[in-house]
Amino acid sequence: MIYAAYGLVFGLFIPYLARRFSKFMPATPAFALYRILKPVRSVSRAKRAGNPEYRRLMTRYRMRSIGWGIVAAAISYLAAERFSDVYIVWYLGLIWTLLLLTEIDNRMMLLPDILTVPLLIAGFAYSVFVSQWVIPAESVLGAVTGYMLPVVASAFLVWKNKDAFGGGDIKLLAALGAWLGMELVIYTMILASVLFVLYALARRMRVGAFGPAITIAAIMIAFYLSLIHI
Repeated sequence: MIYAAYGLVFGLFIPYLARRFSKFMPATPAFALYRILKPVRSVSRAKRAGNPEYRRLMTRYRMRSIGWGIVAAAISYLAAERFSDVYIVWYLGLIWTLLLLTEIDNRMMLLPDILTVPLLIAGFAYSVFVSQWVIPAESVLGAVTGYMLPVVASAFLVWKNKDAFGGGDIKLLAALGAWLGMELVIYTMILASVLFVLYALARRMRVGAFGPAITIAAIMIAFYLSLIHI
């Protein structure tokens, strides 16, 4: 239950962190941390209190925070049940980062390097120091596969849609390849494509953020990995 409590606390802050990313695009982790801890307020407290639209937005914001808190707590609880003590901290870090990226991409249609690049490095570190199944060579191969396959696909699709894959999507898939290995990152791409198509058909939209489909697929694949290997 302790991991569920940690997940709840983190989930409550997901909309706030995503909002900070929507206000600025940090160039360095130090600047990002500074702006998260000391945000710039553009509207006075008196004007915010007297604005009905602002109060409605804050109500939606709080409900979204509660929703993310429940989701993060539930996933963290399930992860604690599935992953052993050796892996749980690593995989919670992966899952929480993916949840934050989901909210950021929904808000900005952008996956910032400040999160995807450290996630890639953490995947390599996980393969070196922790994992007994995704060995370092498999991690590197997975990262290369996660990067190159979308690049090749984009080359074929560019005539129809030049933004078929965004740079952030490709970097995220490379990072997931470092965590999951070549075979599972391919499964992640396939599952993410299916999820995105189903969502696009349900919403009757032609374009949208692909990052959330990738993150949901990756979490599902990570739990599948726990069933067969961990």
